Amino acid sequence: MKHIQIIAEIGCNHKGDMKIAHDMIKIAAQFCNVDVVKFQKRNPKELLTPVEYNSSHPVPSNSYGKTYGEHREFLEFDLEQHRQLKKWCEEWDVVYSSSVWDMTSTKEITSLNPELIKIPSACNLNFDMLDFLCKEYEGKIHISFGMTTKKEEEKIVRFFEERQRSKDLIVYGCTSGYPVPFDDICLKEIIRLKKTFANRVNDIGFSGHHLGIAADIAALAYGAHYFERHFTLDRTWKGTDHAASLEPNGIRKLTRDLRNVSKALTYKDKDILDIEKVQRNKLKRIC
Repeated sequence: MKHIQIIAEIGCNHKGDMKIAHDMIKIAAQFCNVDVVKFQKRNPKELLTPVEYNSSHPVPSNSYGKTYGEHREFLEFDLEQHRQLKKWCEEWDVVYSSSVWDMTSTKEITSLNPELIKIPSACNLNFDMLDFLCKEYEGKIHISFGMTTKKEEEKIVRFFEERQRSKDLIVYGCTSGYPVPFDDICLKEIIRLKKTFANRVNDIGFSGHHLGIAADIAALAYGAHYFERHFTLDRTWKGTDHAASLEPNGIRKLTRDLRNVSKALTYKDKDILDIEKVQRNKLKRIC
C-alpha cells in the first residue's frame, strides 16, 4: 500500500484572524496528526468581475462585508501572512500548502516554494495558471476534478503531459457541493480515475465535502492515496464552508482510521501468518 496523506483544508475557516489560523495549524498538526495543512489564496479584484465584486453575498448571514468582494477581501491573508503561516507549519512539523485561484495568487504562493500547490475545481481550466506552474514551480501540483467533464479532464492531463509535468500531478475525485449528500459523492469515480490516469499521473486523491468520515475509508479501498477535508474549530461558525467541514475530533478520527485501514489493505505474504501459528497449533483439526 502506498503511503497516504491527509490534508486538513483550513481554507478561509480562520475567519480572517491570524490567531485562529495559528491555533488551527497547531491543532491539526498536534491533535489531529494530519500531514498537510492547506489554506486558500485569492486576489478578489482579479478573480471577480466588477458585478460579482459589488454584488451582495448570496447568503448575507455568512458575509463579512457589505458586498461579496468586501467579504472575500476580509477573509484574505496577504503574502507576508502566508509566509508566516508557512513558518508556523514548519514549527509544528506539518506541511504548508495553499490553493490558488488566480494568476497573482499563483505567482505569490509559488514564491514561497511550498511542497505542493492545489488548483481547485473552479480554476482547473485556467491554462495560463497551469502553464505558469509547469514552468516556474517544481513541486507537486494537485488538481480537483469537481464540476469537470471527462473531456476536460483529458485535456488537463494531456496539458501536463505535453509539458513533461504529468508525473508531478495528483488528480482528485470530487463533487463540488457544500455539503454533498451521500448519493452525490460518487465514490466509484475513484476507480474510473485510477483506470484512466493512474499510469499517466503521479497519484489519485479524494476531496470530500460530505458529512462524516465513512466515505473516505471507501475511497481509500478504491485506490485514493490523498485525502482532503475541510477543517474548522466549530461547524456553527459564520461562513460558507464550516457546515461542510470536520471539527478537530472528526479529523483526528479520520486520520486514525485512514492510517489503520491502509495498513490492513494487504494480501497475506504467506499461507500461515506468524500471528496464526499458535492458534493453528492449538485449534486446527486436520483429518
